[in-house]
This record gives sequence, structure tokens and C-alpha cells, in this order.
Amino acid sequence: MRAFAELLDRLVLTPQRNAKIRLLTDYFRATPDPDRGYALAAIASTLSLNAVKPALLRELVLERMDEVLFRYSYDYVGDLAETISLVWEPTADADRKEYDLSLGAIIHQLQSVSRSEVRALVRSLLDQMDSSSRFAFLKLVTGGLRIGVSARLAKQAVADVGGRDIGDVETLWHGLSPPYTELFQWLEGKAEKPALKTPAVFHAVMLATPVGDNDLASLDPADFAAEWKWDGIRVQLANLGGTRRLYSRSGDDISGTFPDILEAADFEGVIDGELLVGGTSRTNRATRTFSDLQQRLNRKTVSGKMLEDYPAFVRGYDLLFSGTTDIRSDGFLARREKLANLVEAASPVHFDLSPLVPFSTWEELDHLRSEPPDPVIEGIMLKRLDSPYTSGRAKGPWFKWKRNPYNIDAVLMYAQRGHGKRSSYYSDFTFGVWTEGDGKDVLVPVGKAYFGFTDAELEVLDRFVRNNTIERFGPVRSVRAEADFGFVVEVAFEGINRSGRHKSGVAMRFPRISRLRTDKLPRDADRLETLIAMIDGVKLT
Repeated sequence: MRAFAELLDRLVLTPQRNAKIRLLTDYFRATPDPDRGYALAAIASTLSLNAVKPALLRELVLERMDEVLFRYSYDYVGDLAETISLVWEPTADADRKEYDLSLGAIIHQLQSVSRSEVRALVRSLLDQMDSSSRFAFLKLVTGGLRIGVSARLAKQAVADVGGRDIGDVETLWHGLSPPYTELFQWLEGKAEKPALKTPAVFHAVMLATPVGDNDLASLDPADFAAEWKWDGIRVQLANLGGTRRLYSRSGDDISGTFPDILEAADFEGVIDGELLVGGTSRTNRATRTFSDLQQRLNRKTVSGKMLEDYPAFVRGYDLLFSGTTDIRSDGFLARREKLANLVEAASPVHFDLSPLVPFSTWEELDHLRSEPPDPVIEGIMLKRLDSPYTSGRAKGPWFKWKRNPYNIDAVLMYAQRGHGKRSSYYSDFTFGVWTEGDGKDVLVPVGKAYFGFTDAELEVLDRFVRNNTIERFGPVRSVRAEADFGFVVEVAFEGINRSGRHKSGVAMRFPRISRLRTDKLPRDADRLETLIAMIDGVKLT
């Protein structure tokens, strides 16, 4: 556990990407199995530990510390794992069971412990660890490492262990499970390449880079195809060797949530596309919003009524395998021709083809991007006609050009401490707009944001919260927000829909604080009617 704790500490303090990869590669080479595999799983978020809940950790620390003092400590530090790791005082207990403190042994114990024994196990483990190891252990069991390492970066480090291409690792990744012993043995030349249990595995998706300033100036529009970017979720549908699977863009198996899609996939191959709800273009019924799709997402069981009320379909973007043949090295146009033929023969209720957008100049495409013909469209995808399908986000083959975000002026209402490097700052903000209530204007919360601002702007926001807190609700602070006193921020967001789950009746997509409006009073902020008009497409005068 100490080696894992040291790795986490060094990763947090290392901002450079290549330096993080070197740290990970050195750790994987020096650490034996299964510890390194479990460390990889923890970093890549594929490790499942459900025995320890935050409530249990609070109960354990309150056995040895005054509750008020702990609450003040937690409020000051801002992170539960860090607070407990610092305040925990081991006791001299003669009956305490000594445990193997290697990472692999600890995880094995946590995965096999009974509910009645978990309290004693966690207490004893915390007693035997130093502060740094306690922190790593608590981050491990609560599932929130926050060390600035993505799953892809971890896979790159794993590939470097054996001098392999990251694509080789990603092809195997979803067919393996922690602690990845067979993967590391193969990378080190000690075993044959792992055999996948099913041919319908997830393949790393090809990603697009955002269009930046002057990115298109040197490019010829004739070299690119354009298609609409739809507001659903990116999926990969595989039907190979008699096995059917539906994966999210991160490789999560979501087959159980969309049995209707799997049942309709009577072709062999692997499709890259967008999962949407409503009617396909082949049925002349409207595509519905992301909020409708959310009714189907993350459900363990799907009722017949849910299938009927929220019919799902896949809008095809690309084809990775045509039958059992890997065609990813073919050019985009060649792959699209095969995709069109496949979709044409598939169920018209469950599959359609993302249409190409004709254009001749970047100016013409910019106009189309800004005013798309369907509210479920969030922009344009640009793909080089000769581009192969490669994993990752290489700049040049594919671009995404989103429509301009919506913007409103809103008033800060609540704030909460962040995590990791932001644990000492109020960096998570709830904001609201005006509406009429009981005969007068009142603020109603419409969203939360925790990014979009610079470090300097965070200092300004944090100082305002500290100086203007009027109520405390656990870790949440209510700040002063009146017509003539408060803090106005400009909020940018990608989309907005009606929502019965929110008091305001609206839900934003990807809100972020784009600007601090210190030049405005709260009374000048927007009204709820403005947001509803955005949903309805009404132009206010």
C-alpha cells in the first residue's frame, strides 16, 4: 500500500503528461502482480469495491474524535478521505488482528469480507497504516482518486511497459478484468496474448478535436465530409460470433438497458453511432431530446411501457467491422458506403444513417452550424474523406464544430467546497434566475457549475462566498443574493430542456461559468421566462 500511496502523491504533484506516464510505467514495472493490476484498475475506474461506505468511515472516526471537532476539521480540509487520514489516531490494541498491507491483499479482503466484519477490518487497517497510506486507502474505497490521470493515459503507460501500441491494449481491455495478470504477463513476454472470451468486444472509439481559431483556414473543404452532431450518447454496437453487445463511448456495457436495440441487430459487424430516442429518419418521426433519452439510461430493468414510451434507435456514424472483416484502415467514404448498405437492410425503426451536410465553403458550413434544422443537433462533425478509423483524438482527421452555446446571466445562490486540489476552495456553485412567486420576484435555482473560470476568478468567487455566507447546510453555504446585492455570473450551456425533477422546471446541459459579471447587479440577471423561451424557440423582444 505504501508504494501505491507514494504513486498517488507523486501523480497529484506532477502536472506534465509524459512525466505522469513515466511514473506509472516505472510503478507497473517494479510492482508485482496482483498489486500493479489492482492499482491500474483503481486508476482506470474499473475496480469495484462496495463494502465500505462514507457513512461507515464517519462512524469509525467519531469513535475516536469529538463530533464537533471532526465537523470543523472536515469543513476546513474539505475532503473526507484527507480529513480522516490526518486526524485518525491508532490505538494500542493487543487483540488487534494484523493484516497483510499489500494492495492486492487489502482489496481481496475488502471483496471477501462479510457485512458484519467490515467495520472491524477497516478499523484495523487504518490503525496499521501511516497517514499517507490511510489517505490512499480511503480514496481507494470511496472511489474518488482525482489524481489527474485518465483511463487512456493509464493504458498508454501499460502499453509502454511492453513497448506495444496503445491500440493493442485497448482492443484487449474490455475483454479482461482486474487484476489484469494475463495482460501484464503478455506485455513482459512471459505469456501468449490473452484470448478474448467473446469476439464482440469494445474497440476504442475515434474522437474529434474541437475547431479552434484558424484550424480550417489552411484546409480545403473539398477534402472533408460534414454531418450533423446529434445530442444523444455515442455508442458502439457489436454483433460478432453470435454475441451482441452495446457499449457506451467509454466501453461500459449497456446492453441490458437497451434490449430492443440488441434484438433488432440482425446483421454482423460493429457500428459506431449515436443512441437516440424517438423516431428514425426512415419512419418520418421526430428525434427526441436528450432528457427523453435519460429516461432510459442507467436502468437495470426496462419495462414494456418504457420501451413503448421511449423507443431507442442508433443513428449510424461509421462502420468498424463489416461482417467479421476489420475495415478500420479503409477511408471514410469506403466505410460509409458499407455502412449505408448495412443500415438500409436493417430495421427502419431501430437504425438509420446520419445524413451528410452538403457545403462548398467554410463560411457556408459555419452558417449551417449556427442554425441547425433540428433542436436535437448540437453542431457539425467534419471528417476527412480518406481518413482511416483510428483510436484516440489525433488532430486533423476529424473535427467537431459545435453550435454557439446558450448564455444567460444568473445569480450565485449556494456554494460547496471542491475536491482534490480545490478542497480548500468553494468551487461548486448553484446559480439561479428570477421568477414571480407570491406576488414578488424571487430567485429559483436553475443549475450547478464547477468549471469554466480561471484560478484567479476562483479566488474572487471563493472570497465572495466566505464574506457573504448567510446560512450553512452541512457542507453547503447559502450566500447573500438580493436584488441590489449579490454576485452575477454569465453561464454558458449546450442545451436546455423541460424537467419535472427540478423546482425550476428546466434542466441545462453542461453548464459552466464563462464570465464574472461584476458590472451587473443581481436585479439585472435573467428571468426563468427567458430559459423557457429558449426551450420553445421563442424570440423575446
